Amino acid sequence: MAATIAGLSTLGVKFGYAVESVAGQKPSAFTQLERCNSIAGISLSVEQIDASALEDYVSRYVSGRQDTGGTWSVTFNTTPEVVAQLEEMIEAYNIGKSEPTPLRTWFEVWAPNNDKAFFVIAQPPQKLPMPEFSQNALQTIEITFTIEEYKGQDTAIEPTA
Repeated sequence: MAATIAGLSTLGVKFGYAVESVAGQKPSAFTQLERCNSIAGISLSVEQIDASALEDYVSRYVSGRQDTGGTWSVTFNTTPEVVAQLEEMIEAYNIGKSEPTPLRTWFEVWAPNNDKAFFVIAQPPQKLPMPEFSQNALQTIEITFTIEEYKGQDTAIEPTA
């Protein structure tokens, strides 16, 4: 049996988006947003429901719904090209949501050598935030998305530029 290598390098990871062409269906192609610096994880914390009865001497709990935390942060290196790509993403999102049957925007985190990727349906901000400035540091812009639905892993589709 082959040994499993722990972890996965983040080299080559791509972050992409796509607006549905048919409402409710996963898009078949994703546009890469380049110069992605970091992608926050999404924790699926589970609410706990107290299912105890008055006669119970020990509390009893059952799992409730999962909560993604509602927002998701992705950071990009700030360049004029990146700002233009982010503005195009916001415009594509706005066009999709203005359709008679609103089309949602999907985001994909793709890693090379994986047959599955992570998918999230989310809303980007309406305006780009101001980048962070500090001495001797890379200028970055952090985008906070509002999570509509966490899809989890599904068949990977490599984002293209």
